[in-house]
Amino acid sequence: MKLDWLKPLLGRTGPFTTVYLDATRADAAGETEVLDRWKGLRRELDRQGAPAALLDEIEERVTTQTRVPGPHGRVLIADSEGVAIDRVLADPPASNVAVHGPVPSLLPAARAADEAVSYLLVQVDRQGADLWWSDEAGRLDARQHEVVEGDHDVIRKVRSGDGWAHRRMQMRAEDSWERNAETVAAEIDRQVVERCPELVILTGDVREVPLLHEALGHRTKELAVDVPGGSRAEGVKQDAFDERVQATLEAFRARRREEVLDRFRQEQGRAGAAVTQLGDVVAVLQRGQVSELVLLESVSTPASALAERTVWVGPDPLQIAVDRAGLEAMGVDEGARELRADIAVVRAALGQDAGLTFAVDGSVDLIDGVGAVLRWHDPSTPSESLLTQSGDRTRVHDVV
Repeated sequence: MKLDWLKPLLGRTGPFTTVYLDATRADAAGETEVLDRWKGLRRELDRQGAPAALLDEIEERVTTQTRVPGPHGRVLIADSEGVAIDRVLADPPASNVAVHGPVPSLLPAARAADEAVSYLLVQVDRQGADLWWSDEAGRLDARQHEVVEGDHDVIRKVRSGDGWAHRRMQMRAEDSWERNAETVAAEIDRQVVERCPELVILTGDVREVPLLHEALGHRTKELAVDVPGGSRAEGVKQDAFDERVQATLEAFRARRREEVLDRFRQEQGRAGAAVTQLGDVVAVLQRGQVSELVLLESVSTPASALAERTVWVGPDPLQIAVDRAGLEAMGVDEGARELRADIAVVRAALGQDAGLTFAVDGSVDLIDGVGAVLRWHDPSTPSESLLTQSGDRTRVHDVV
């Protein structure tokens, strides 16, 4: 999972105000439900010393409808200059939370975002297609709907008849289906290059879907998956189709996670481009080597063992060390401070455009609950290699 959406926080200084809120409304007129939840959080933030003007800005945003149907959450992160992050979450938080302090609370937001998939739903028939894009929470957004129509209008075969005229009409109809599929495919390919979804879901007419799939470019074809049951026309069993889409998204999330963990296991097994243990992860974060930061799901809770540890950081996200002496050795004197380890490693990963994957506890061996898959490694990269090779018994750790 990419962390690009958290980048507006880089370079900002605290204090930060972080709000996780259940933004679900029972109906279109349910503004008071969200407002009541917010009022309790506002009182808590006021006790913590958050500025009244900032709380007014957050309240104005919170009480503005997200126009997202069904249960969902919302995260807002602000500093003294105002709100920097305002994001809808696919699921409401287990409890509403508000924190005002020197650092933003990043992990719950990242954990919630890990459940989102960026995708394009294509409902196709023999005339064209409806394109529906997901929003930042991974839900279809009615505001991001486009219609693509083909320019070939002979779309039906003649049911009866014989002779050359009959066969010619059949051929013209099939040719129209193919040409319309090519028109739709060209537009999908263009938008995939522009918007970079993780998944393209194809559904609709049983004859046109295979034609569309075949007409797609290589890049889009690699992202495409067929999900039967959808249609541009009315009368579709929407509940059944929605269940198939959700199952497809869940399978994709599991596959996305497992691909990262498989790579981590393989590289760790051959002492290659993977490390674990807080000190080693900090070392590779310093050097910008991290492709994907890996955390156990339990680390995303405030009471995790990693959250109870601290590291030292400088103004730049890659200025990170296990102690102050290590930071000074990097030439950092101004702006050095201690920071919770869980927040610091996510901050450093964000600073080098790394992704973030949460692993189910027990699914992978992570010392201190943290690991990293690397872009590259060399002889100076930390390694969990065999003791008979390293002779360094200090590298034996308990796996948690």
